[in-house]
Amino acid sequence: MAVITHARQRSNLSKMIDAPGGVSVGAALEQARANIEARRAEAMTVVDVQIAALESVAPPANPEEQAFRLNEAYRAANAVIDAASPFELLDLCSAASGLCDLIDGATADRTFDWRIVTVHARSLRLLQNLPLEDAAARATVLESLKMVADRKLPPQV
Repeated sequence: MAVITHARQRSNLSKMIDAPGGVSVGAALEQARANIEARRAEAMTVVDVQIAALESVAPPANPEEQAFRLNEAYRAANAVIDAASPFELLDLCSAASGLCDLIDGATADRTFDWRIVTVHARSLRLLQNLPLEDAAARATVLESLKMVADRKLPPQV
């Protein structure tokens, strides 16, 4: 008969709070926010590089190259999501996610409309440069991208 043992692991935050003279939850959360905020500039550089990569994805020269090019665009859009999400840049994530959905919906038997990649790359660049306070303009960009997705994605069964 096999014996299963379970070793409980505690998070570093739990250890810091429970230790004698440990930190309060509020102080630990403030430190976590400060640590994340210190990485913002690095993440925004990644977002910029990945949008540039998306802008540089060339339409395929032949049908056999389509899957490779779609994969390039997908990786760049996914990297934007990875870099922007910890900073709650939800509109950048939403735009990049929409492109990923459109690429996922592409089929090998149909030619992919490469204007979609161009429109999403330009929209991501616009969202990146718009002030965060300009919620109306940001919402307009996202609504326009949603219209593209509604037209281009095959109907769900």
